[in-house]
Amino acid sequence: MRVVLAEDLFLLRDGLVRLLEVHGFEIAAAVESGPELDRALAELNPDVAVVDVRLPPTHTDEGLQCALRARRERPGLPVLVLSQHVEQLYARELLADGSGAVGYLLKDRVFDAAQFVDAVRRVAAGGTAMDPQVIQQLLARRSDRDRPLSRLTPRELEVLELMAQGRSNTAIAAQLVVTERAIAKHTSNIFAKLGLEVSDDDNRRVLAVLAHLDRDR
Repeated sequence: MRVVLAEDLFLLRDGLVRLLEVHGFEIAAAVESGPELDRALAELNPDVAVVDVRLPPTHTDEGLQCALRARRERPGLPVLVLSQHVEQLYARELLADGSGAVGYLLKDRVFDAAQFVDAVRRVAAGGTAMDPQVIQQLLARRSDRDRPLSRLTPRELEVLELMAQGRSNTAIAAQLVVTERAIAKHTSNIFAKLGLEVSDDDNRRVLAVLAHLDRDR
């Protein structure tokens, strides 16, 4: 699996290269600026891009904008964005085209090698990997003003958060130490209460839930 990596801090970039290589990824390019990232994504056709939000020359959201441009040129290009802080706007922009294969993690997650590598693989496979803190903020922001969301039980909110991270029913059941049948019942209740169509497609249901939670009214 070929990866284009963009990170302006040398030590972190070098560490990510080594980590990904140890887990069987091929680093097609490891760059440190927006213009370099634009070229690498256009010329190398990677299987997945791992991109820091803030890159030179602007040090604002240069990395994210490069990734979004590349996805316009190649719809569905898998992109995992790394950010120092939770910015809900970044999550919205990544999810806006509805094609999946996106992820948004805080940089702290990089230090959990298993979690980080799992996120890269999930995004490369067309899935979604959203940082738990992003989901928690979306849930908190909507809970006071979104009546359907307020109908969810505490357990259903737990399940919803894990669904939005891209977890399958099997994975959710294992984490919550309950049966898969119980999770299927919870997800069915969640979709009914949120007015969403039930779907067994992990990516579609994650995008649908996030779109519902974060849409403006």
